[in-house]
Amino acid sequence: MTGRGQASAGDLLELVRTGRATTRGALQQVTGLSRATVGQRLDRLFRAGWLREGAGGPVDSPLGGRPSITLEFDDAHAVVLAADLDTRHARACVLTLTGEILAEHGGTLVIEDGPDAVLGELGRWFAELLEKAGHRPSEVCGIGLAVPGPVDSETGRVVQPPIMPGWDGYDIRGRLARAFTEHTGVPRVPVLVDNDANLMAYGEQRTGHPDCSAFVLVKVSTGIGAGVVVDGSLYRGIDGGAGDIGHIRVPAGADALCRCGSYGCLAAVASGGAVARRLAETGVPAASGSDVRDLLASGHPGAAAFAREAGRQVGDVLATVVTLLNPGVLMIAGDLAGTSFLTGVRELLYQRALPRSTAHLHVLTSRLGERAGLVGAGALVVEHLYAPERVEERLLALGM
Repeated sequence: MTGRGQASAGDLLELVRTGRATTRGALQQVTGLSRATVGQRLDRLFRAGWLREGAGGPVDSPLGGRPSITLEFDDAHAVVLAADLDTRHARACVLTLTGEILAEHGGTLVIEDGPDAVLGELGRWFAELLEKAGHRPSEVCGIGLAVPGPVDSETGRVVQPPIMPGWDGYDIRGRLARAFTEHTGVPRVPVLVDNDANLMAYGEQRTGHPDCSAFVLVKVSTGIGAGVVVDGSLYRGIDGGAGDIGHIRVPAGADALCRCGSYGCLAAVASGGAVARRLAETGVPAASGSDVRDLLASGHPGAAAFAREAGRQVGDVLATVVTLLNPGVLMIAGDLAGTSFLTGVRELLYQRALPRSTAHLHVLTSRLGERAGLVGAGALVVEHLYAPERVEERLLALGM
C-alpha cells in the first residue's frame, strides 16, 4: 500500500477484499485518509460495481449509537474463464471472482495439434460454457490458462517446452484473446498464462492451506513438474523455469531418453508416461499416464508396483527439494497421485532428508484434483486485475 495518507482507491479495495478493514471508519484509521477522501475513493469503487454495502457491524463505542455499515467486495459483478491444458486432454470452466466453479467442461484437445487449433477450440468452449452458466460474454473480466511447460510470466509465452511441440515462443495471450472474440463478439479481455504445476499449487495453497508460508506441489502425469508458493506468492525463478524437477538427472535413468532430448531425466523414468511404457513392455495395454491412473484405480498389481518404484525415484529428488525449501506442505498431484506412488515417495524422502527438514512437513495428495489448475488460474486472474495499481488503471479506463 502507498504511504499513510496517500492510499488509492485500489488500496482501499485491497483492504476490504482481504478483510483487513471493512468499514469506512476502519479504512480511515488504517490509511490516515480523511473521511471525505475515503468517501470519494469508495464512491469510484461503488460506481464501478466492485464494492457493495453489507450488514451493519457491531457498535464499537461504549456510548452506543448506530452500527457501522460493513463494506464487501462485490464478487457478482464479473466472472472469470479458466482452462487447464494437458497433452491430450483439457478442462475449462467459468468461475466467480471468489473461485466457485459455475460451469465446467472436459474433453480431448491434443496439444501436438498446435496452438492455433487448440486455442481456437478453447474459444468455442468458453462461449458454450458462458451460455451454460447463464452469463453474458461481456461479464468476463479475464481468462487464465494453465499449460504443461515453462512460461515466461512477463510475456505469457512458453519457453522451450519439451512436451509442447510448435508452442515455443508463440503468442498464446493474443491468440486466445482473439479466439474468445471470434466466438463471442466481445472485444479482447486480459489473458494470463502460467505453468500448470504453478497454478495447481496456487489453487491448492489458497483454498486449503492459506497459512502455509512455504508450499510445494509436485504434478506427476505425462511429465513431472513442481509449483512453489512462498508467502502466498508463486515462485517462478527469473524466467519461469523454477520447479522443472522432471529434468533433474537421476542415476536410474542413465539409459532413458527423455522427451527433452537428454538422457537420465527424472521424467524419463518416473512420470506417468514412463510407467505406462514399462507396463506396455510387460504386455499390459497402457499408453499414457491416464491409462496408468485407470489401472491403479482398478487395483492392478503391476501398475501399483511400478508406481511405487516411480514414487521412490521422485522421493529421492524431493529429499533435496525439501532440504532446500523447508516447506510445510508437500502435495502430490497428477495421474500417479495415489497410495502406491505416495508410499514410494515417503520411503525415500524420509530416508534421505534430514529429520530437521521433515519434522513439520505434511505430505499429502491433491484436494482439488483435476480442478486445481482451474481454481489457480482463476485466482491468478483475480489477483492480477484487482491489485491496487491495476484497479487505478481500470477505473481510469472506465472514466471513474
